[in-house]
Amino acid sequence: MDIELVTDGLGFPEGPVAMADGSVILTDIKNAELVRVTPDGKKSVVAETGGGPNGAAIGPDGALWVANNGGSFVWLDQEGLTIPGPTPEGHKGGSIQRVDITSGKVETIYETCEGRIFFGPNDLVFDNHGGFWFTDHGRGTPTGRDYGGLYYATADGSKVVRARDHMIAPNGVGLSPDGKSVYVADTWLGRLWAIDLAAPGQAEPPAGFQTGRVICNLPGFQLLDSLAVEAGGKVCVATIVNGGITAFDPNGTTEHYPFPDILVTNICFGGADMRDAWITCSSTGKLYKARWPRPGLKLAHNA
Repeated sequence: MDIELVTDGLGFPEGPVAMADGSVILTDIKNAELVRVTPDGKKSVVAETGGGPNGAAIGPDGALWVANNGGSFVWLDQEGLTIPGPTPEGHKGGSIQRVDITSGKVETIYETCEGRIFFGPNDLVFDNHGGFWFTDHGRGTPTGRDYGGLYYATADGSKVVRARDHMIAPNGVGLSPDGKSVYVADTWLGRLWAIDLAAPGQAEPPAGFQTGRVICNLPGFQLLDSLAVEAGGKVCVATIVNGGITAFDPNGTTEHYPFPDILVTNICFGGADMRDAWITCSSTGKLYKARWPRPGLKLAHNA
């Protein structure tokens, strides 16, 4: 696959969103800001969010919604690479934010669910019914880990519910083309889950101890990050250590597309035929563009 370097010099890029004008707005977790990158590679700051902005998506109101982990990483320099480290002492949790793209105004919409803080909101995806699914990645503690979960919230700020709890490290989230399943990538398990929906915004009850259907567990030591879904149903998940994008077929087979970074963190689709793909390579602070072999799924909302 031919790839093109769009820009570099970013702190730790994530959450790319393809815009109608050909630019990409992405999150920079390390620098706590949203950055617009134009096709010629020029960068401009859209908003300063504070904390650690991670996943992002356009909502029904045309605003950019952000899963902010609240600054849940200490940043390490490992032989010139930027690596997310432990959760810093005093971390107070994260939030879901709404950002006006034009003015840069940042609003906090959700910080808790049923009285419990979010440990580290990570990624989100809107459906066609006025709401969105988002993951809480959890966070490290001095003695172990606060586990994460999967949530559903409405875009009017009135409701947030926990669909799955006690997940080890839920990261990327996306909807199947028919809207009947939500996919969740677990970082530390190297596993892609499919959770079937009983109705919009409502997950089927779990079967016994099982969070959902296992699409595939990657072999060896490979970690999973954020994702995007293809129009044909494959789920493209950013893969860490074995740096690249792993495309999971719902039947459990996979194919891997390498990119030059051990910390490939996200992918989004855009362009007239939805075959333009933008990939964040985060430890080197770079954004790449590629022509994907298949079209991506159009999201519920675009800008």
